[in-house]
Amino acid sequence: MMHTALRAGIAAVLLALVALPPARGWLEGSMGLHMLVQFPLLALAGWLLARALPHRWRTRLDAWNAHGIAGLLFVALTMALLMIPRLLDLALADLRIDAAKMTAVVLAGAALQLSWTRAGKLVQGFFLGNVLPMTAAVGQLFQDTPLRLCNAYLLDDQDRVGTALVALALLAGAAWLADLLRTVARDRGPQVLPGA
Repeated sequence: MMHTALRAGIAAVLLALVALPPARGWLEGSMGLHMLVQFPLLALAGWLLARALPHRWRTRLDAWNAHGIAGLLFVALTMALLMIPRLLDLALADLRIDAAKMTAVVLAGAALQLSWTRAGKLVQGFFLGNVLPMTAAVGQLFQDTPLRLCNAYLLDDQDRVGTALVALALLAGAAWLADLLRTVARDRGPQVLPGA
């Protein structure tokens, strides 16, 4: 019970810090902070909130989330939408769109927490096999285009975010593959990975 309350408390503090005008203005002041700091903090808050859900709520949600597919689909769609530069511009110009963006990222973090373990390695691989190339492609587009894709942010900031998105996609893929190999080695024995 204490862990549940602590998780919910940390999530509430994170949400308050990220959503309050001074922090929001600072985080949304650069494309890098907006996409690479604010989004993960909001997703982390959602993750913690989902961990704090009572068991009966989780059971009800699980009925709609067989093998984690529905939750991971929501995460993939949310990520795809949030990589559209025009949406970032609209979120900066309209508080309602910014609130919807924040809500979507929090819900995506919650969906990821509720879905990841249930998905198993096969569904996780399918999810990452779609999301990570999309992330890398958007990152490459941010780097290659000579035009500002977001009117609110400078071209240099766009280029840095593009580089970071490509790097994050590669690192996330490598981390998942390493975890998969560890799992296979553990399940089949040490002969699969010498020295593991």
